[in-house]
Amino acid sequence: MLKIDRRMIEYFDWITFGLVIFICIIGILTIYSATRPPLDEGEQPPFYVKQLIWLFIATIALIIFISFDYVRLKEFWIIFYVIGILLLLIVIFTGKTAMGAKRWINLGFFSFQPSEIFKIIFIISISAFLENKKVPLSAKDIIKTLVIFGFIPFLLILKQPDLGTAILIVLVTCIMIIYRGISFKMLLLLLSLSAISIIFLWEILWEGLKEYQKNRILAFIDPQIDPKGIGYNITQSVITVGSGGFFGKGFLEGTQGPLKFLPERHTDFIFPIFAEEWGFLGCLILLSLYLIVFLRCFETSMIAKNNFGKLLSIGFTSIFLLYFFINIGMTIGIMPVVGIPLPFMSYGGTTLLANFIGIALVINVRMRRFELFYP
Repeated sequence: MLKIDRRMIEYFDWITFGLVIFICIIGILTIYSATRPPLDEGEQPPFYVKQLIWLFIATIALIIFISFDYVRLKEFWIIFYVIGILLLLIVIFTGKTAMGAKRWINLGFFSFQPSEIFKIIFIISISAFLENKKVPLSAKDIIKTLVIFGFIPFLLILKQPDLGTAILIVLVTCIMIIYRGISFKMLLLLLSLSAISIIFLWEILWEGLKEYQKNRILAFIDPQIDPKGIGYNITQSVITVGSGGFFGKGFLEGTQGPLKFLPERHTDFIFPIFAEEWGFLGCLILLSLYLIVFLRCFETSMIAKNNFGKLLSIGFTSIFLLYFFINIGMTIGIMPVVGIPLPFMSYGGTTLLANFIGIALVINVRMRRFELFYP
């Protein structure tokens, strides 16, 4: 039975929690609008109902993950990491295939994405691994971190294939290494090696991509090369965002979603649907809400009582930020389409649950920053 200390309520980060819930509600309303049948014909798909149920489940998970001292997690990081790697292996061999990718494990009554669960495990594990390393990090520690937490998961997730998440894992690994502490000379060396590696390995990497992944890159470079084919998603997304104007068309007045001009309108491309209905002003308000959440998460990494808490907070902040910028960037045509959802808004139960566990651990770190009250 969970024991709730009154000090937990007093130090609970109600601002971050309230903003996240508000963004989720905006997302559910947008999912409802995006998936409604045109001209009120036919039945409404139950996506918004499922997302509402997942929001309830995710909120319960958040309460559970703030109820214990986060420091206890680092004792089990090796076990967590092994379980995470096993899940990634299981999905490669026995995963459910959808749209040409094996990203889901089907348990019969529901399916989940191991890569989403792995993100939580990954941040906990790399934070525990780096916590007590001598600063600045030695070349040996940097290489070990890159191999264990960057290279191995990258290969397994890329095999699914899930290029977006695979790249994100490597980027967050690098961010965590830099945040923990690295000499300027070592930083320059790593940047130089990365640039040289990309140049020499580009052809090998290009050949290893699936055809649709190559098309996404080509469409990003020039969407008009095939506006009705490989450039269709980006073209329609930009049109949808622009059609909202300054004030938007109004809630339930958008057409791109219900008329199905925009693919994946309730998942990866939910932002254009919101932009069409609420316009530039609405987008500005939404982006401001996200900015406050990100700033508070980053602030938590600065005021945490120990290195483990600092690394946990910066890790989840990095994931939220990267997901946010990549998703918004691809929907307005300044980044390739890589299948990255918008945090807290896009449809997806496993993703929402993982995001809430992440934000719960950040809140956990923030509310336990007082050494006297939480030893």
